[in-house]
Amino acid sequence: MKNADLEGVIETSDEWIAQRTGIRQRYIAADHETTASLGEAAARDALANANLSPDDIDMIVLATSTPNNTFPATAVEIQNRLGMRHGFAFDMQAVCSGFVYAVTTADLFIRGGQARRVLVIGSETFSRILDWNDRTTCVLFGDGAGAIILEAAEGAGDLTDRGVLAASLRSDGAHKDKLFVDGGPSTTGTVGHLRMEGREVFKHAVGMITDVIETTFGAARIGPGDIDWFVPHQANKRIIDASARKLGIDDAKVVITVDRHGNTSAASVPLALATAVSDGRIKQGDLVLLEAMGGGFTWGAVLLRW
Repeated sequence: MKNADLEGVIETSDEWIAQRTGIRQRYIAADHETTASLGEAAARDALANANLSPDDIDMIVLATSTPNNTFPATAVEIQNRLGMRHGFAFDMQAVCSGFVYAVTTADLFIRGGQARRVLVIGSETFSRILDWNDRTTCVLFGDGAGAIILEAAEGAGDLTDRGVLAASLRSDGAHKDKLFVDGGPSTTGTVGHLRMEGREVFKHAVGMITDVIETTFGAARIGPGDIDWFVPHQANKRIIDASARKLGIDDAKVVITVDRHGNTSAASVPLALATAVSDGRIKQGDLVLLEAMGGGFTWGAVLLRW
């Protein structure tokens, strides 16, 4: 769905959306598509790229805020779609930070010996919770899914290892009313719609993002010049640019897909990651920094070696 396609739906324009967000288009799931079907497709792509089958996976963690059902977890539905009859699966709810939270969680399960291979998925159908009469929110979001596989391996225990090297997660529920959905099983008995105070989110975003990234840099004992690629949450190009500038990260190292995908919440980071891997930018051995911030507020960063 291009920006121009929205001009006949609400009072907006391609120029207005692009100037304020950097978004040019987004994808909307078809009526027959769901968070589970998108997640399954991403999972199968990840398995194919890793030359693995569902039998090789011990655990699935799905980051999503738009599950197929209140319960069971949509991850269990994806597990069934993949024909996986072993291991375990669960959903992770941290809104746009969900994938970063899920990667960190999967890493801890591996380090704790509970799983050897983990399929980490970010999948969303945010179009289903948008108020299409609210031009401040409906122009921002899209649908999509992405996935990676984490695998246990012996390493030196230093920065030369592949996989997750450092992470930092944060949340602060005092900001709930700045970005939330105005419905739920326990409150209204409805799904509700997304509501956002855009200026308030923007005001907090850059500071919170830089906070967790600097903490992650400190844990790994590196600086912004040491990373090869910065893959941020794709919410708003102004936030991405301001964050990279404040951190001293070279613009040439920043992966940006917000122009083509919009904000896909928990699918945002894996979609950007998949784009940069498939077009040859991110190569094996590269040091990659992931970052996201979402409703709650939640925010986090993960440093990994591809």
